[in-house]
Amino acid sequence: MIWRNTIFNQRPMSPNLRALAKDPQWFLQRGVGSLLMMVALGLSLGGCGLIGTGFEGPSRVEILGQSGQYQMLRNGEVYRPVGAGSVPGQLESLKAHGANSIRTWHVGDGGILDDAHALGLTVSLCLDVGRERLGFDYDDADAVAEQLEEFRETVRKFKNHPALLTWIIGNELNIESKNPKVWNAVNDIALMIKAEDPNHPVTTALAGLGSKEVRALAQRAPALDFISAQVYGGISGLAQAMDRVGLDKPLMVTEWGTRGHWETRATQWRAPIELSSARKAEHYISGYKNVLEPNADRIIGSYAFLWGQKQERTPTWYGTLTASGHRTEAADALFFLWQGRWPENRAPQVSGLTLNGKRPESSLRVRPGQRLEAQVSMLDREADPLTLTWIVRPESQAKQVGGDLERVPPVVPGLLKVSEGDRALLSAPATSGAYRLFVRVEDTAGGVGHANFPFWVR
Repeated sequence: MIWRNTIFNQRPMSPNLRALAKDPQWFLQRGVGSLLMMVALGLSLGGCGLIGTGFEGPSRVEILGQSGQYQMLRNGEVYRPVGAGSVPGQLESLKAHGANSIRTWHVGDGGILDDAHALGLTVSLCLDVGRERLGFDYDDADAVAEQLEEFRETVRKFKNHPALLTWIIGNELNIESKNPKVWNAVNDIALMIKAEDPNHPVTTALAGLGSKEVRALAQRAPALDFISAQVYGGISGLAQAMDRVGLDKPLMVTEWGTRGHWETRATQWRAPIELSSARKAEHYISGYKNVLEPNADRIIGSYAFLWGQKQERTPTWYGTLTASGHRTEAADALFFLWQGRWPENRAPQVSGLTLNGKRPESSLRVRPGQRLEAQVSMLDREADPLTLTWIVRPESQAKQVGGDLERVPPVVPGLLKVSEGDRALLSAPATSGAYRLFVRVEDTAGGVGHANFPFWVR
């Protein structure tokens, strides 16, 4: 068994554990309960995170096949990771929706591995490699060497964790990157990981899938076992992109979901127009059914973005959950995709929002204090009572890229006058500028639909 051949060889065993390795019945014959066996084993292994799914050692993960016909094997069995990037505290709901794996963007203290293992989830663990756009200099040999050694300690610390599936070496290092030496550093990290941990394959996560990056990786980072791409609206053309760039390695999609804020239509003042929650759910289903499933021989796994909530241009753009943990229509869509059925109670369907009879694409301009009439197109399939929340925020002025931290614009108070049914009456803000009206439609079963409308006060 793998756990005997690997974990037990990492450090000297006590006589009791040697007896257990040779004959697990030895403990039972001497009247020691199974719980004490687990505690003794866990303590001897230095807290390797074995509580959760029994006596499992480090998984052995490999990718087999040839161009266009790849499979991932985990402990000798075919394994296809489907899941999401998740924020702490939401793994239980992710598992309940049908996921079998998560990805991270950093390692932290490794607690995410223990949490995932307790639920039977695997983890693609991301090393937070220095990004040129945030000031890391790949011409600084000392800094590059120091980073490599820091990651070596991380790999040694977590390589035997039973939840570990793959290593992701950096996230979207190609954004605003000019120094090709970043890929040499990625290759050195990959070689280091292979020397320290031959049981888990390595990749790097690209923003998109472009010919320039694929050529650079082929030349400068050949040690990677597979390539990872992060696509949003572009998922519809991913199969064609793989052919166009001549990709000869397996591909994993480490972020996918709704259309990105850089991919949608915008107002005349360049405010991106966000899809309603119903349109987002449709986009998730289309990407999975039309691209990820039909290309399973080339795309070896996928992680949706994001199981949680974050501010990125708006507080609602990318999260499949709300800040309070309520599930949106996109979360319901993932439940359907991963389990083949819809949840018993689905989130309210919100398909659109108008303001003064106009759609968001109209670039609506209003006067300070002007009366505004909003109407939301909504439906609850179970006819649950619905609660509507209307708020206005200034338009985000963030220019960050790659998911870097953004500040949530504050709520403008005192604008809502009346809310009844699917309509609301508001006053426009008194100060000129760009704003966005948000509506949240919540049922009594933990589901939320949402939409928003950018407008300008002149």
